[in-house]
Amino acid sequence: MSKLPSDLSLATLSIHQDDHLARVVDIAPPLTVSTNFEYPPADKLILARDRKISEDSGDDLIYSRFTTNVVQRAEAVLSGIFGAGAYPVTYHNGLAAFTAALFFFNPKKLAIGDGYHGCHSVAEIVSRLNGLRVIPLDSDEIDSTTLVHVETPINPTGYAIDLRKYAEIAHARGAKLLVDATFAPPPLQDPFAFGADMVMHSATKYFGGHSDLLAGVLVTKDADVQRALRGDRSILGTGMGNLEAWLLLRSMRTLSVRVRAQSASAEKIVRWLADNVERLPALTKVHHSSLQTEAFVAEQLAGGHSPTFSFEVTSAEVARALPDRLKLFHHATSLGGVESLIEWRAVTDPHVQLTLLRVSVGLEDPDDLIADLEQGLLAA
Repeated sequence: MSKLPSDLSLATLSIHQDDHLARVVDIAPPLTVSTNFEYPPADKLILARDRKISEDSGDDLIYSRFTTNVVQRAEAVLSGIFGAGAYPVTYHNGLAAFTAALFFFNPKKLAIGDGYHGCHSVAEIVSRLNGLRVIPLDSDEIDSTTLVHVETPINPTGYAIDLRKYAEIAHARGAKLLVDATFAPPPLQDPFAFGADMVMHSATKYFGGHSDLLAGVLVTKDADVQRALRGDRSILGTGMGNLEAWLLLRSMRTLSVRVRAQSASAEKIVRWLADNVERLPALTKVHHSSLQTEAFVAEQLAGGHSPTFSFEVTSAEVARALPDRLKLFHHATSLGGVESLIEWRAVTDPHVQLTLLRVSVGLEDPDDLIADLEQGLLAA
């Protein structure tokens, strides 16, 4: 168990929270590839019949499908990032994390609104298998058999949703609230502070931060829930591989500085775009939480706004052509990396308008990115 002081900042914890799990003297944790581990001495062996998978603490190294040292270290860092009393469980991608949450809660109804189309597709599969009913987020049918799923900020617009409102609705009716906070990780927002029962992230994005790994995470405030999730994970085979967990651990060391810088740059770019809509004929509308005026937004996103936002242009033809006119933005899906991306979102999301482009702001100088967008939009 970590012996670090309890009042350390996120930036410090992301570097030192896993120090107590070091098995070698290397400063940078080594990448190990072993799938199995030698059993402890005979007097410490526990028979399988005496060990419940659902009570697995995740502390014992037996087989890599259960856990590995690098997974343990990544989850330790995540526990520091999410704060006191947080119990994280990692998965091999974000949709695996969402699926794990559905399996754990096993709701009869899923109340879900706008957001990542992949979660809606998972819900369709679960509905086909067990009759799960998908209902609107503001449905009057929410009750104790319901899991309420809120994504905030929303993919792809970057708009914030009032978490306290939906937490009160869910809990008043005996439901649970699952929050997808992928677009605004710590230090930008803390969904637990506004009533979330469980938080999920596609850790591929900002926790990974370098466009080179797939990962997902569920976070709970209940150690028993963490044990149950780990038990399910070991049977379903949805845990992370050694390489991905090692890459994730490496990336989280710089989470705080990366995300703060990306957030500040995104706000500057969004403000410039919003102020220049009339001057840029191809641009029609900008979407981002920093443009919202509701009181809850500033409180909920106390650490800053998402580095991802969207804007609309005059036609599908312009949306198709614009990415190729930009010099500093890669035309690619996903988000959260150190390089800025732009995506004609309709290529991957069947539910968005054809005129929408999604932008993920990286770590380039924001003035350079603004200049690139200006020349591209004027040329369009």
